[in-house]
Amino acid sequence: MQILLPGFLLRIFVLLSSICGLSVGSELSFVTCGSVIKLLNVKHNVRLHSHDVRYGSGSGQQSVTGVSAVEDSNSYWSIRGTSGASCTRGTAVKCGQTIRLTHVNTGRNLHSHYFASPLSSNQEVSAFGEEGEGDHLDEWTVQCSGSVWKREESVRFRHKSTDGLLSVTGEQYGRPIHGQMEVHAMSNPSQHSLWKVMEGVFMKPSESPAGGRDFAHTHTEF
Repeated sequence: MQILLPGFLLRIFVLLSSICGLSVGSELSFVTCGSVIKLLNVKHNVRLHSHDVRYGSGSGQQSVTGVSAVEDSNSYWSIRGTSGASCTRGTAVKCGQTIRLTHVNTGRNLHSHYFASPLSSNQEVSAFGEEGEGDHLDEWTVQCSGSVWKREESVRFRHKSTDGLLSVTGEQYGRPIHGQMEVHAMSNPSQHSLWKVMEGVFMKPSESPAGGRDFAHTHTEF
C-alpha cells in the first residue's frame, strides 16, 4: 500500500507507527534524507533520546540521553540538510555527508559545544533550536565505510565544529530521568561511538511534481 505523507502529518504518523508497530520503507537497504529514525548505540544497547527536560548544569539546554525502551516516540529523529547544503528527501545519505538530526517531538536539533557533560565531564550533547532551526553547532558528519549510509552498518557521527564523536560510555542519571544513560561527545573513536539505525519511517525518492516537496512516497508493510 502506498501512502502520501504531507510534512505536517509526519509527526502524527510516526507516533502511530510507534504504537501500531508498523514497518515503513523496510525494503530500502540505505538511509535516506527526510527519513525519521531511531539510532541504537551498539555497545550499550540504548536508543538516542530526548525530551523536554533541561540540564541542571552546563548549557541548561534540552537534555539528550540513551534509553533501553524500544517503543518510545521520544527516540525519533528526522534526517535533514544543513543551512549550507540541502538533503533532498528520499536520496541516499552519503558517507562523509554533513546532516542535522532533528528531534521529532520537540523540534530541536542534536547539538554539541564545549560545555562539560554532567556525569562524565566529557563534551555535552544537547538538543537546541526551535522548529528545526538552530545554528552551525547542530551539524554532524556521517562516518561510514562505503559510498552511502547502509541500514545494516554501524556508523559514527562526528560533530563538525568540535570534532567530537557522538558517544555513550554507560553513566546513568538519577531522578527525574532515572536509569537513562548520558550521551556526550568524545574525541577518539571507540566501540562507545558506534550507532546503528533501527526502527523508522524511511523515505523513498519522491515522484511528486515540482513544487510538491512536502510530499514523499513510503511503502508500508504489515
